[in-house]
Amino acid sequence: MKNLKRIEKIYEYIIQRTESFNFETLNEKIGFSAGEIAESLGALRNNVSMELNELLRQDKIIKIKSRPVLYVDRVCVERILDKKLKTGPIEIKELNELLLEKNQVNQEQSPFDKLIGARTSLKNQIEQAKAAILYPPNGLHSLIVGQTGVGKTLFANMMYNHAKYVKKLQKDAPFIVFNCADYYNNPQLLISHLFGHVKGAYTGADTEKAGIVDKADTGILFLDEIHRLPPEGQEMLFYFMDTGKFNRLGETERNREACVLIIGATTEDPSSSLLKTFVRRIPIIINIPNFEKRTAKDKVDFIKFLFSNEAHRVNKLIKIEDEAVKAIIGSTSYGNIGQMKSNIQLICANGFLKSINNKDFIEIDFKSLPSDIKSGLFYLSGKRKEMEAISSYLDSQLIITPEGHDVLIERDPYDPPFNLYKIIEDKAAILKDGGVDEEYINKFITTDINVHIKSFYNKVKNDEDGRNKILKIVDEDILKFTEEVIEMVERKLNKKLTDRFLYALSLHLSSFLNRLSNHQNLKYTNIEGLINDKRTEFNIAVDLKGMIERKYNVVVPKIEVIYLTLLISSITEEQTNQHVAIIVAAHGSSTASSMVNVAKQLLGDSIIEAIDMPLEVNPTQTLNEIIEKTKEIDMGKGVLLLVDMGSLVNFEPIITEKTDIKVKTLDMVTTSLVLEAIRKATILDMDLESIYRSLKDFRGYNTFEEEVSTSKDGKENVIITICSTGEGTAIKLKELVENIVSNITEEKIQVFPVSVRDIDDNIKNIMKKYNIIASVGIINPKIEAPFISIEKLIGGNGENILMSIIKNHDFPVEVKHESIVTKDLCEDSLNQFLTYLNPAKITSMLYQFVSELEEKFNSEFNNSTKIRVMVHLGCALERMVINDGIKYKGDEEKLDNNKVNIIKDASKIFKKNLNISLTEDEIFYLSEMI
Repeated sequence: MKNLKRIEKIYEYIIQRTESFNFETLNEKIGFSAGEIAESLGALRNNVSMELNELLRQDKIIKIKSRPVLYVDRVCVERILDKKLKTGPIEIKELNELLLEKNQVNQEQSPFDKLIGARTSLKNQIEQAKAAILYPPNGLHSLIVGQTGVGKTLFANMMYNHAKYVKKLQKDAPFIVFNCADYYNNPQLLISHLFGHVKGAYTGADTEKAGIVDKADTGILFLDEIHRLPPEGQEMLFYFMDTGKFNRLGETERNREACVLIIGATTEDPSSSLLKTFVRRIPIIINIPNFEKRTAKDKVDFIKFLFSNEAHRVNKLIKIEDEAVKAIIGSTSYGNIGQMKSNIQLICANGFLKSINNKDFIEIDFKSLPSDIKSGLFYLSGKRKEMEAISSYLDSQLIITPEGHDVLIERDPYDPPFNLYKIIEDKAAILKDGGVDEEYINKFITTDINVHIKSFYNKVKNDEDGRNKILKIVDEDILKFTEEVIEMVERKLNKKLTDRFLYALSLHLSSFLNRLSNHQNLKYTNIEGLINDKRTEFNIAVDLKGMIERKYNVVVPKIEVIYLTLLISSITEEQTNQHVAIIVAAHGSSTASSMVNVAKQLLGDSIIEAIDMPLEVNPTQTLNEIIEKTKEIDMGKGVLLLVDMGSLVNFEPIITEKTDIKVKTLDMVTTSLVLEAIRKATILDMDLESIYRSLKDFRGYNTFEEEVSTSKDGKENVIITICSTGEGTAIKLKELVENIVSNITEEKIQVFPVSVRDIDDNIKNIMKKYNIIASVGIINPKIEAPFISIEKLIGGNGENILMSIIKNHDFPVEVKHESIVTKDLCEDSLNQFLTYLNPAKITSMLYQFVSELEEKFNSEFNNSTKIRVMVHLGCALERMVINDGIKYKGDEEKLDNNKVNIIKDASKIFKKNLNISLTEDEIFYLSEMI
């Protein structure tokens, strides 16, 4: 069992002890607890619990919810009971539940009854959906309308499940999902995907192909973002809805037939985004209410359900303070339930990190919430009736257990495509082994976790003007006063505030003044101790107290000052992944756009916008456009303005004056200047001043060496590495960077390890003698040289960034070997898994294999992907040696044949050098994995 992964060892343990079970021994022993398995295998109980939950999700074991919770092999139970159990995870209170007669009447309710709000805020919508499903002979086509994140996809799934429940559809009827936005820019391909095409229908159509309408025959076709369907696609679709007939692209006659119920979904107003002739053919339009319009009970039920998802995933009890629940509800706005789900995943991940060493449960209080979620409490406090209604459904603490979890939908778009808790656990273990102290581990991993939620916030923009939205809730007088306050706070913090702050503060003031007139006190908990860490914000809050007292002639108690301190501090925390933003402005109808499009194709999406200035357009109009764009894209680090000539060169001081945003201008813009600006802003993460200085003499890559030659004052160029101490991980990091440098250049570049303690003094001393060209480590020292985090070095493109820095400082570059980071980490990992094969001998071959895949797939894998593939492949080769290959359990037909063939071809290297051939199953698994 040495070569098995932890999850495989646990499953093997259960199988071995149950293979000889009969009915009597099953009743007597029942199953195995996580504690018993952990003790027998010498593993941590919490790790075993996580793997058991994963085995449960894979349908390999059954969970018996006794005390303690027990697990038994599913195959063993099926053998003893002589019957096939239902598919899907089985959780029961006792074994007797499985002994019920196969044909016992199923008392299960309609799938719609599982939806939160089925009898309240969704009652009418469910009646509409049931009517659409039952309408003879084949149901009515329907359109689900609602904002992003309200649950349109889930509702469509429930319609499909209900159709099977009432036997309007067969159990194996297809439910095909298609997002019309995927092919939005290519109407021909979109129509081909929907209806299929004949050979030669368009360039590249080498064979005849069926469309998804064919695949959905006798079932349901769910068209998400249906407003993205081009007019010609809508026309073909409404003809099909009228007649049941269609033609493939390239055919002239509509002779094909299919019986398909169509459900569309859109975030837009159907009357303005779809053809009227198309909308007329959809008799049922179901409007799903946004989160704001749900009842207080629904909102609390969503919290319970979503926390239950996470408790089940991590197999830990979760305790949530009532103030935290209210903050989460209040912070859920434009992103609706999807946004709430992402928020809760972030909160639980942070809570799990804190509980990793010493707790059997995750505890979440108001104090521990991210600042943007904390501000939700202020938003909610402005709506007194709702606050009271929500409070009536809550105790001082909400306790969620891992048991009783209900899965409504198999693939949820708001679920991360990875196990966040495993990543946290593994990273924490690696850092701890390297000697990093707990405080830095928490800071380090928290930054990583935050990326998940921030990406969701950036996806969705509020579609209503902030001021008008807030005026529906608060008086104009309070809003004007709030805007005065914001000017004062911005001045004192020297920072622009977001609309979120406007909402939160105006609502809080409105609520506070209402409470004063009603002589009510709002409940405050766990916030008094925050003042010590937030002196600047506290002093601003004291000034704000004076403004309120003078304006409204009231006395503001100290507890309100504490709350205001918290509100102000919530917008001063630095956000992750912020870079200098870039605007390219040039004369001509498409000059700027062309340069930006080329840059995006080469370097991917960045915080960059193009402003074209046709010669007939007034410069004042362009200036106003640049001012608005500057406000929109600034992330707090300033804006670099790249222009060609003329009046554009002189806009900088006016933009800064109008926006209070730091702006720097470079003229004579070229595509190479745009590329270099993006590289320095995004990849090297340099500040605005540093980018400006380094690019002001840049005139293209041919002369770039002059601008980036070695230190002009004759100092030797060095790299510094930063860790929590000067030993342990710091030394390992120093060695890793030295290995990378020696792999890139023959020239000697010294690497100095620096402790975070007294970091400023240490760096100043180094800078007296040396020129620092880069820093690598756990904290950004905020010097002019580029910074590479440990995560980026190990998991991303940090090695390439380091090579770019060395190259740009005029060192001769010649990469001698494959990636040092990938090779070292891969070899370290394989040392833990392999018994028969020598990791040192096979790592280079594994790297060759991955390099060939990159070449054939025409894409570059990041280090994380390379390491994951290489470690899996190393284990696969060992499985071939001991004749213990894994069996592929997925659907082979869904695999990309071209990809499978490329992997087969690349794997010949192992036959040639080791006389080992991978089985088809192993190749299928690799194909799915990549």
